[in-house]
Amino acid sequence: MKNKPTAPQEPSEFIFGRHPAIAALKSDQEINKVFIQDGLKHELIGEIIKLAKKRSLVIQMVPKSKLERLVPRENHQGVVLAVSAYDYASIDDLFAAADNAGEPPFFLILDNINDPHNLGSIMRTADAVGAHGIIIPKRRSVGLTAVVAKTSTGAIEHVPVARVTNLVNTVKELKDRGLWVFGTDMNGTDYRRFDARGPVGIIIGNEGKGISPLLKKAVDEMLTIPMVGHVQSLNASVAASLLMYQAFQSRHPLD
Repeated sequence: MKNKPTAPQEPSEFIFGRHPAIAALKSDQEINKVFIQDGLKHELIGEIIKLAKKRSLVIQMVPKSKLERLVPRENHQGVVLAVSAYDYASIDDLFAAADNAGEPPFFLILDNINDPHNLGSIMRTADAVGAHGIIIPKRRSVGLTAVVAKTSTGAIEHVPVARVTNLVNTVKELKDRGLWVFGTDMNGTDYRRFDARGPVGIIIGNEGKGISPLLKKAVDEMLTIPMVGHVQSLNASVAASLLMYQAFQSRHPLD
């Protein structure tokens, strides 16, 4: 399944204005973040905040200048919603993609990746190595925005992305469906020994905090990328690329 662009009536990655925001919050529209003008008091603003909290969305109070940068020359009325530029797949869609390819499932699980350029780069590599999909959380994570689409250089059209409520529960589901799930940590098996010939999932942690403690407890094995230089850390997309290409090497070995 390919990620589909949103319907033509939603051409941008923002919805603005009080009544449009309320309509979007009451619908099934995927919403990444809610921006509210700081200090603004109005009955409809209160309703927007209430609806956003009901959906457990991230609400950010910002100065008017921030909203004007998001939607230049538009009458935002003190509210802007950041919406998804693309629709999301389901976990079943990811398994179907693997089945259609006649290959064991190979998924990327991203634990709160916040930089859209990192997500776009990871998608680009995922497409290159033949990964069957990416799983991201609904909260505290960048979604499929226009910046992600641009950075992915077209990969967003070919790598399905599933957005889930709880990564820990999703990893348990994946394991129940036959996947071996690997995480990354300073203390683990050298990633060069990683054999991904079977059904696997690789967890890539947050740019600053790594993999969350609860998620670490759910993995089958930790992998380590050895480093001998002075900087003992790698950009999330770079670490993901190394692990994905090690998986590619074991799934498609040289004759």
